[in-house]
Amino acid sequence: MSLRHALLGLLAQGPASGYDLLKIFEISLANVWPATQSQVYAELTRLADAGLVTVASEGPRGRKEYAVSDAGLAELRHWVTEVPPTRVSRSDMLLRVFFLGQLDTDQARGYLRHLAEGAAERHEQLKQLIKVVTEGDDDLSVHGRLVLEWGLRLSTAQREWAEWAEREIQRDFDRNTPPAAQ
Repeated sequence: MSLRHALLGLLAQGPASGYDLLKIFEISLANVWPATQSQVYAELTRLADAGLVTVASEGPRGRKEYAVSDAGLAELRHWVTEVPPTRVSRSDMLLRVFFLGQLDTDQARGYLRHLAEGAAERHEQLKQLIKVVTEGDDDLSVHGRLVLEWGLRLSTAQREWAEWAEREIQRDFDRNTPPAAQ
């Protein structure tokens, strides 16, 4: 996914300023595609230059409200329906897990425990969004619930896997260490 398409998708719901878009990101897309203020404003300028959005209105202190153009809506629809999603095939977290054998058992288990705790924290953070996301019946709320559920299930699976992996490391240690050395 690109920031370009995230912004087009949000603007397809209605005109918004860069500030408004950042706030929407914070409660919705930041969990799947984070963006900084400078990235959002730079991309809005590029979208306007490409004719994919227009400045719908200008307010005090240079505040601009953007709207998706017909060309922008066509680009969004093309991207959603015809461009295959990229599959993330690299994970520095799993690469580290692959080399946990280079650590002692307590360090390896600590790393996995840290992963489990991080997943549990993310899960709790996502749960805080349930009320916000489920209040509306607009497209962003309906489809936001789908994305939120994916995040909740993924964080649960990540926590469960890390806890399992920690037990496996301990089991391997217990199996391969003479009782006197334990």
